[in-house]
Amino acid sequence: MEEETINTQWFVYMVECSDGTIYTGITNNIAQRIAKHNSGKGAKYTRARTPVVLKAFWTYKFKSEAAKAEYAFKQLTREEKMELIIRFPNS
Repeated sequence: MEEETINTQWFVYMVECSDGTIYTGITNNIAQRIAKHNSGKGAKYTRARTPVVLKAFWTYKFKSEAAKAEYAFKQLTREEKMELIIRFPNS
């Protein structure tokens, strides 16, 4: 069982890349992660697709929960991801 870390939240986030694609990731610091993506030092996928713009995020208490959600979101089609972004931009 995971230990709870004081004041630690995990986020699954979706960003729109400069080419219009949607990237889904996981982090415990959204602002820092978006900055990293936009500096070209984030995920390999986003390096050639900057700038990225945060479109939605979801909050989780445990990293394992966030990782499972990230995997599930990554299985969705673009249309399903866009629907989530519209319906739940900052859940």
